[in-house]
Amino acid sequence: MGMAATIISLSACKQATAPADNPLLAESELPFGAPDFSKIDTTDYLPAFEQAIEQQRQEVQQIVDNAEAPTFDNTILALEESGKTLGRISSIFFALVSADKTPQIGEIEKTVTPMLADLSNEISFNKQLFERIKTVYDNEYETLTGEKKKLLEETYKEFVRQGALLSEEKMARVKDINKAITDLQQKWGDLLPDATNHAVVWVDTKEELAGLSDADIAQCQKDAESLGGEKPYCIVIINTTQQPLLTSLDNRDLRRRVYEASIHRADGTGQYNTYPIVAEMAKLRAEKAELMGYKDWASYSLEKTMAHDTDRAYAFLRNLIAAYKPKTNAETRAIEAFARLTEGPAFKLQPYDRFYYSAKMKKKLLSVSDDEVKPYFNVDSVQKNGVFYAANRVYGLTFKERTDIPTYHPDMKVFEVIDKDGKSLALFYSDYYRRPTKRGGAWMDEFITQSRQRQEQSVVFNVCNFAKAPEGQPSLLTWDDVTTMFHEFGHALHAILSDCQYRSLAGTNVARDFVEMPSQFNESFASIPEIFDNYARHYQTGEPMPADLKERMLKSINFQPCYALGENLAATCLDMAWHVLPLADVPQADKAGDFETEALRQIGLLDPQVPPRYRTSYFNHIWSSGYAAGYYSYLWTEVLAVNIANVFAQRGALDPAVGQDFREKVLSRGNTQDLMQLFTDFTGMEQPDASALLKARGL
Repeated sequence: MGMAATIISLSACKQATAPADNPLLAESELPFGAPDFSKIDTTDYLPAFEQAIEQQRQEVQQIVDNAEAPTFDNTILALEESGKTLGRISSIFFALVSADKTPQIGEIEKTVTPMLADLSNEISFNKQLFERIKTVYDNEYETLTGEKKKLLEETYKEFVRQGALLSEEKMARVKDINKAITDLQQKWGDLLPDATNHAVVWVDTKEELAGLSDADIAQCQKDAESLGGEKPYCIVIINTTQQPLLTSLDNRDLRRRVYEASIHRADGTGQYNTYPIVAEMAKLRAEKAELMGYKDWASYSLEKTMAHDTDRAYAFLRNLIAAYKPKTNAETRAIEAFARLTEGPAFKLQPYDRFYYSAKMKKKLLSVSDDEVKPYFNVDSVQKNGVFYAANRVYGLTFKERTDIPTYHPDMKVFEVIDKDGKSLALFYSDYYRRPTKRGGAWMDEFITQSRQRQEQSVVFNVCNFAKAPEGQPSLLTWDDVTTMFHEFGHALHAILSDCQYRSLAGTNVARDFVEMPSQFNESFASIPEIFDNYARHYQTGEPMPADLKERMLKSINFQPCYALGENLAATCLDMAWHVLPLADVPQADKAGDFETEALRQIGLLDPQVPPRYRTSYFNHIWSSGYAAGYYSYLWTEVLAVNIANVFAQRGALDPAVGQDFREKVLSRGNTQDLMQLFTDFTGMEQPDASALLKARGL
């Protein structure tokens, strides 16, 4: 990525600090080296990036200029330890880019991103550096053991994957492609949140919101105020295709408007159309794959995953589709028949009706609704008495809130994680509420990654987009929100419990089709009776959820399970369809929508009742978040997670000895060993059992 020529004008901020006084360039004095947001000003980022980038350039040059013969220590380890300051600054800055992207942060990002891409290209294509790496690989790979051997292997292979063995001409083109892709991802990151915010549905009267709870109506009023107050109420669009409020909204025309706003948020002809970015990025990926000697991007991408190739990934998906399709058609017919009981025999179920009538059907058959259970899911209780309690029971961890550590937003909380031996293990931040400056979805990331080499422990954060109740009222969650909190904390545990020598092998630095396993497995604790009873307590009385409501709610988790699997399969197959294309077959931007339709038809998933969880035009995972040809990993890792949960259930789900075994054999290991071997070491299974997924989902 190339150095941007633009000068950023941030007149609203104070004058940038001189490098010597820049808090980003000094080691933090806070516990765990946590970022000191009380000292960091927006204007500190650009000069800090400039100095840290130059510092890493010099560190890499020192490796190249070393007159001694290349060794693991003076080449591989030296490269691993280079760029420490830059890594620290990047982790802080890009946390804000995702979670609190003010206009000033957005402007800095436009300048910094190409600077970082330039540096990445310089290092990846530094011939003298690669010659040293190759010399070490050729001479020491057979004699090194353990994490040293793994770090050498990963370093060498990554340079080869970046193009270090290419001809000069091909290398130059790959550099240009890398720059262009980075630029497009940045444009996507700017455009999609704007498009999603613009897609809000404005509402004139409270009466139109009939069916929503008082809390939801208050949220619609609050959202309208925060987005400019064009009308008294508005319904914001979240990142997925289906919108949660469609479950309760009585007004059918408003349901239609919300659904259409969601699916068309970024595929119009105006300024919010992402298809030009999609088409160009798909072409660039296909071209890069061909230059690297692969038939398509998916083949290039999957090579370093557990699935390994497109044939194995597609075989996995087709097995699921075959089991899913007959059941989903029956599920759709049942919902339509139920709707006709009240709407008449001519009623045709539409995609925006499905959640509404499914919820009514669930309420009638199981006598349960979101509004009935939400009072028992207070956000603070779910976190402390659910997520933290489970981690205490299984891994012996305790959590002490730290109000003395500054955060980037007042909604955040910080906890010190203390191990069962009383030693401090990590810091954990939670940032749970949505705001206009935060992108959609939920995620985990780190300010600092565990490394024994650096004597550093994890400083990790979870970000979600829960609705925040008005001042003085409790923020209540849906069951989906509850499992999201458990899910993201599973990622956090993967980082917190990491015990690796080298940063780049630690924690969640594993293949895409393994990284989602600890998070999906952690969801299983949400419904274990002892955990559930500890957090599912009424926000006013503190009483546990009544036994009959609890039974009905837990039964309802797998009520009509086809939709959730189908929307995931459709999105997964869209991702694959875009990334198995050779360069010559990538469609033009104006044909992207037609390509999506045809791709779903060919795989047997073109079903208006079960649209993809993300359509092409707002599929952030694959166009911006590193999941290109990798979205299948959610289903793949769910299989791993279900297999592991079954082992826990057999051996004792809350038995600390089982938790310790899982911690030692899997969660602490990062990418230091073969990932299938880690799975086998804990479960005793040579291969994952995919049939367990269908059973777990009630299929």
